Amino acid sequence: MPAPESILVRGVNWLGDAVMTTPALVRLRQARPGARMALLTPEKLAGVWEGQPFLDEVLSFAPSETLWQVSRRLRKKRFTAALALPNSPRAALELWLAGIPERIGVAGPWRGFFLTKSVAPPSGAAAMRKRSPGEIRRLISAAGPPAAYPAEAHQVHHYLRLAGAMGASTEPLAPRLEVATERVAEVRRKFGLGREGGGPWFGLNAGAEYGSAKRWPAERFVATAAALRQKTGCRWVLFGGRGDRELAEEIALGLSAGRAEAVVNLAGQTSLMELAAALKVCDVVLTNDTGPMHLAAAVGAPVVAIFGSTAPELTAPLLSPLTQIVRQAVPCAPCFLRQCPIDLRCLRGIQPEAVVAAALRCLAAAGKAAGS
Repeated sequence: MPAPESILVRGVNWLGDAVMTTPALVRLRQARPGARMALLTPEKLAGVWEGQPFLDEVLSFAPSETLWQVSRRLRKKRFTAALALPNSPRAALELWLAGIPERIGVAGPWRGFFLTKSVAPPSGAAAMRKRSPGEIRRLISAAGPPAAYPAEAHQVHHYLRLAGAMGASTEPLAPRLEVATERVAEVRRKFGLGREGGGPWFGLNAGAEYGSAKRWPAERFVATAAALRQKTGCRWVLFGGRGDRELAEEIALGLSAGRAEAVVNLAGQTSLMELAAALKVCDVVLTNDTGPMHLAAAVGAPVVAIFGSTAPELTAPLLSPLTQIVRQAVPCAPCFLRQCPIDLRCLRGIQPEAVVAAALRCLAAAGKAAGS
């Protein structure tokens, strides 16, 4: 009698990318409903996958664990097939060392030997190549249009193509993550995010771990948040990691103005699942292009996403009717750089009025969706 089918998916290493893999995971579950499906993820992202219905098991690894240690643990699980979502040689090597008979992943240098099936990248695939300062200056001098990308260039389609190599449908879905109702209620109680005693809760995520080329200036977030509070009577909850605490404190100080009860600063205070639940509480979330942007959209929050050095055509929340993208069309964007070598015109060209208008559109669309 053949062994029951058991599939391991080697997950990606960053929060935003992890959220963008959810359509592929859902499609793979639909294609293999009887299989045991496990996900291998970095320890820092394990909370994202808690309670997700398309997974049977979540396996995590710590930064201190070696390739050999992880592979030995996987070998004991006796998986029959594996899908490597990251493009790294390590991801393919882990599956080979684990002795998994069927190993699928994208073709690439130092990977082919470790895979039993390599998936070629599509012709014309968009590379997120960093531009040099010289190239940026030439583009500005030429004053041409920003780069254009086909719809299928979005990162979600890349992961769906990989799942398609295991028989899954490649029809796109909006990334989606489930958050239990009781978890949302718990977060409301813990952090004082109740509905009583004030206006709607708006979320603000002003950081971006990638670098300053993805961070809209803090003073513009403050001006936008103050204008929205005047127009809607909203209260603000600030999000961010431990490295964003100083930035969040600066914004909280600018917003408080004698009304400390109107700002709750959660930067560096939440687990990943608490962050997901707190984002779900929000009536609108203002954010740079970051992992929390993807997480907010995936839990169903209306999102205003501000893009600078990156391309929304490749990484914005996909198929989300409650997402508004705000960007400034400049010839040098997207450059995909961490720090701008010139004047950050892609972000400094975005005025608070444009973000306020986008947030009000989001709020109106959310109200319409709730009433439909």
